[in-house]
Amino acid sequence: MSEGRDNLQRESAVALMGRVLYGSYAWVVFVLIALGLLLLLLFVPNVQRRRHYAGVAARLVMRCSFHPLHITGVERLPHGQCVVAANHASYIDAIVIKAVLPDRFAYVVKREMAAVPLAGLLLELLGTEFVERFNRHRGGLDARRVLRTVSGGQALLFFPEGTFVGEPGLLKFNNGAFKSAVAANCPVVPCVLRGTRRILPSPRFFPRPGRVEVEFLDPVLPDADLPPEQQVAALREHTRAAILSRLDEPDRS
Repeated sequence: MSEGRDNLQRESAVALMGRVLYGSYAWVVFVLIALGLLLLLLFVPNVQRRRHYAGVAARLVMRCSFHPLHITGVERLPHGQCVVAANHASYIDAIVIKAVLPDRFAYVVKREMAAVPLAGLLLELLGTEFVERFNRHRGGLDARRVLRTVSGGQALLFFPEGTFVGEPGLLKFNNGAFKSAVAANCPVVPCVLRGTRRILPSPRFFPRPGRVEVEFLDPVLPDADLPPEQQVAALREHTRAAILSRLDEPDRS
């Protein structure tokens, strides 16, 4: 029995060392590519071109860190304006989305991300819309700015849960994505991310290799026969139900 325990301990130690080595490699890959991208974007004046280069960099990060992407339903993205709403499970979700969405999309993310070294500046250079979650006055100003942006024709990407946790499951959706869609009278495209939670769950520091699946579902249109507040609620619930049905995770609302 002692020999068996020793073998298990050795196997655990080897597995731990493997995770640390791979995780360190993946972080080095990300930091080097992100720094190179940042230096490039500082000299690119056009935000559309910046988003293009960021998409190339995101795909390079995924490829070099052994995270194969499997994408389905991209043909469901309208050619015109729309709002994409995706579930949120990991820090790498933003990289995955950047790797697969067309260049015309801007992110809408929590304002805390603006203060994150490197990531905050990169997001700002890509025309990201930052939204305050805790200060009601500032949050209202940010929400109105986002509504003006979407009314001007900008396609937007939201993580309507607003945050993520370590446990599997889909959290309650906030209204921002759906208010924007109603204001612009444009469709919401539900987007399902699978595999990112396993690769880098909260609060784990070292990622692991793994396959990521991205599935775009049928667009959901606002119901013009309903009052605006009911349109928002109907869009939110329909989008969330569609994502939940394809996510294979529990309902944590």
